[in-house]
Amino acid sequence: NILKQYDNFSFHLIDICDGPKLGELFMNNKFSFVFHLAAQAGVRYSFENPQAYIDSNIKGFINILESCKVSDVNRLFYASSSSVYGDSNDSTFLESATRNPVSLYGFTKKMNEDFAKNYYNLFNINSIALRFFTVYGPWGRPDMAYYKFTENIINDRGIDVYNNGNHSRSFTYIDDVINSIYKLYDIYSEKENFNEIYNIGGGESVELNHFISVIENLCEKSASKNYVSKQRGDVKNTKADCTKIFKKINYMPNTNIETGLSKFYDWYKDF
Repeated sequence: NILKQYDNFSFHLIDICDGPKLGELFMNNKFSFVFHLAAQAGVRYSFENPQAYIDSNIKGFINILESCKVSDVNRLFYASSSSVYGDSNDSTFLESATRNPVSLYGFTKKMNEDFAKNYYNLFNINSIALRFFTVYGPWGRPDMAYYKFTENIINDRGIDVYNNGNHSRSFTYIDDVINSIYKLYDIYSEKENFNEIYNIGGGESVELNHFISVIENLCEKSASKNYVSKQRGDVKNTKADCTKIFKKINYMPNTNIETGLSKFYDWYKDF
């Protein structure tokens, strides 16, 4: 097991909705910093099973904050999402922009940011919201488009192309995400008095039709495309403005879509 290579690593399988068990873990360990990246993700599934989002993203997040409070942990990084912006007409999304989510998933992430600010004001729990923009790469979620497109094209199955392929996303390669978090941690690990939000998103917004063509080139096959209308909760375009994080850590996600999807495709063939 790769995890056994690290002497200071221990793994505990605990549901974040289980407040007592989570609190016990915090009390038994002297954590100096918490990275909370667990959530029920995905826009479309939130229409099928809203309770999963209430449980994990709201109840679970409150349990994390409460566990921090009772165990005197006052530094927290947590996953937010570009979904908090909603279907905005802005050409790029700034952290200061109005939050207007159009899905339950987006609303739960907006609430996370509000809860974190409240616990900062009331209990001095410092926190950083990481607004991720469409993260992709090896070991990613199998329900995401790039994963399903690759699998279906390889196996000569058709793909559904929503909004006629005209919407675009700031796709963000996983290594860029990890590097950004690490560099932010390096700055905030000893700091006090912070409650900040940072966009973590790819530099260029990539149109879905181009995204599919890159996967087709990697698979050396053309996709059989079924063009359908935009789905409920989908936004047309996302483009991250990463000026704030660049000024803070002199780094921003910069892996282009051709390179990132190529790395994913190599992993997919192996695994």
